[in-house]
Amino acid sequence: MERNDIKTIAITDIGSKGEGIGRVENFVVFVDNCLPGDICEIKILKMKKSYAYGKLVKVITPSVHRVQSPCAVSDKCGGCAFLHMDYEAQLKLKENKVRESLKRLGGFDDVNMLPIEPMNTPKAYRNKAQIPVRQESGRIKIGYYAKNSHRVIENEGCYIQTDIVEEVVGIVRDYMIENGVTAYDEEKMLGMVRHIVVRSAFGTGEVMVVLVLNAKYKTMPKNHARLIESLAQIDGMKSICFNYNNESTNVVMGEKNEFVWGDEYIIDRLGEFGIKISPHSFYQINPAQTLKIYEYARDFAEISKDDVVIDAYCGTGTIGLFFAKAAARVYGIESSPYAVNDAILTAEVNGANNIEFILGKAEEKIYEFVNKDIQVDIVVVDPPRKGCDMKFLEAVVKLQPKKIAYISCNPDTLARDLKFLAEYGYEIRLLKSFDMFCHTVHVECVVLLQRKEHAELLDFKHFASHVTFEDEGEKARNKVLICKSKHRTRVEYTLKTSNAPIGVATYSTQDILPDNLRALLPSPDELARIVGAFDDDAVGSLGLGINDGDISEE
Repeated sequence: MERNDIKTIAITDIGSKGEGIGRVENFVVFVDNCLPGDICEIKILKMKKSYAYGKLVKVITPSVHRVQSPCAVSDKCGGCAFLHMDYEAQLKLKENKVRESLKRLGGFDDVNMLPIEPMNTPKAYRNKAQIPVRQESGRIKIGYYAKNSHRVIENEGCYIQTDIVEEVVGIVRDYMIENGVTAYDEEKMLGMVRHIVVRSAFGTGEVMVVLVLNAKYKTMPKNHARLIESLAQIDGMKSICFNYNNESTNVVMGEKNEFVWGDEYIIDRLGEFGIKISPHSFYQINPAQTLKIYEYARDFAEISKDDVVIDAYCGTGTIGLFFAKAAARVYGIESSPYAVNDAILTAEVNGANNIEFILGKAEEKIYEFVNKDIQVDIVVVDPPRKGCDMKFLEAVVKLQPKKIAYISCNPDTLARDLKFLAEYGYEIRLLKSFDMFCHTVHVECVVLLQRKEHAELLDFKHFASHVTFEDEGEKARNKVLICKSKHRTRVEYTLKTSNAPIGVATYSTQDILPDNLRALLPSPDELARIVGAFDDDAVGSLGLGINDGDISEE
């Protein structure tokens, strides 16, 4: 088989990016716009050692799940992968993806998975559009990127966007042509208009438009007042903003916003709550499914009035609002200052006085709770696609919350993180998938984990696996510190020559010491002698306190 060959292929599977997979002459071949059950004629585009990429020429025999795409450019545009697949088949595919990831990457064979939650109407569901504006072949092109490229595919009436988006695009396009305003050229980094961003509040009807401009140009776009006047006529328009971006980057917006008409934010309603949205806000793009997800997460967690909750990767704090209604206290942790500002304003709007927002990385700020020995009952996480940082997960198991509610948009990183938590005493009680991103390869999951009734060893690596000792006597010359507090007990092994703990065990004070840790600990007398060999200054340098009466095997 060679490049440009025309071949017939039977498609048997779907890849992670939505491409069809089949075999030709013992080569695995990936072909876009194909479904399992299709028999297709393809052209070989690229050859590797054991696999190849092909382009669909025609469908010879269609799959029983193939339908006519409602979008004229779905075979070219990179936005949707499955508009040519019936919706029920999409749902089944996503459920299977979650199940397969849990088994392959997490080792979970028997998870209590509830049926996937579909969308009632999987059309025009997105509340945000980021539309590139480009100068190509001497003309302005406004649309969406082709798959795996930055080539713009023009699309009038995107199936998953609202009609307002098309109205905004039409106004901006006409304005640019009439006034000679240039579009951005990525290679040359020239041209005025880079992106159009449209945000819609489905609960209130409010609309925000952000025009992302090339910051190299020191002046406003020519006759920009006419553009503003036209956009302001759109029903629900509440905010028009110019954003300035001078970077050669895939990040759409720059740091600087200039509000040229209306308010600096729009307000949406999600369930009973009002949500403030600014240009940089992270806010889930499918509000109908988002409401279901947050309600499920809250109900799964069975919050009590005394519970203290950490909402990590909290964004604008929307999940925290749902938990704060029933909890004693909620702490939101978020690294984006824009999001934290929005979260604070949103909490004020909703009278949520029991939420506190902390600016910083979740994997760093959560250690403030560990170090201060703050009891945390529930941890909620909604991380980006890369999943949770390992330092963050290590801190979670040290805090030992009763429950963890994990919201994920990536089954692979979810399975990886669940495997870690399972190894340290947490078990999956419930898992439910949601079709948040209809007609794409992506799927959202909510998982409830609960700490086992008798907590097993949560975080402990015996120092002998890291250090080679000359003789048994060396063991007695290393620090073994046990710190007890009201809520938990901490055991640290630290080399005499280093202040860095090389082994840590954390478990609830009321729990029995795990057998595997008990077997590794010195006897009570030996432990007391080891600890007693170090003066208070040495102990204090580690930030650890010791209660002599608590130095024991249990």
